[in-house]
Amino acid sequence: ELQEKIQNFSTRVLKSDCLDLPEKVYTKRSVSLTPEQLKAYTEMKKAAITFFEENVMTAASVLTQMIRLHQIICGHVKLDDGQVLTLPNYRLQELLNIIEETDKKIIIWANYRHDIEQIKKILQKEHGMNSVVTYYGDTSTEDRQQAIEDFQDKDGDVRFFVGNPKTGGYGITLTEASLVVYYSNNF
Repeated sequence: ELQEKIQNFSTRVLKSDCLDLPEKVYTKRSVSLTPEQLKAYTEMKKAAITFFEENVMTAASVLTQMIRLHQIICGHVKLDDGQVLTLPNYRLQELLNIIEETDKKIIIWANYRHDIEQIKKILQKEHGMNSVVTYYGDTSTEDRQQAIEDFQDKDGDVRFFVGNPKTGGYGITLTEASLVVYYSNNF
């Protein structure tokens, strides 16, 4: 009924009807946990508590426990006192391995600010200060628009768009990318 009422005022064209795009290819990469991650993960899973030297991280509910387990796998934890602790992990090295496989522009989605900032630091170190833009909750409206424009610029220096999928996963155009990496999946 709604389509009948608006058909005189709009046109709908499916991507498959107007673009000749190749099929999407999905590749899973398995990344092993470091001994530190495995210890913390096992403790958190069994007892909803884990210790990092003099610091402690607990989970009062099952939902909090799931988030903590996810953070451990991603390579960082937020301790009970609010401090964020980076755990040794192999994710960043695997990300760099993926990046070496192409010279095209890449979108990298990560769930946590800490991950986004870590990815940004390593990409700037490896590929230059102007090679990466970020897009997440703390990014101002002006900076978000500038990040999109810089990434979409074919001749610009920006090669990597690192963002949070809840913030930037819908409603923006990032057609310059030929590869998308989900650094940390969500539920």
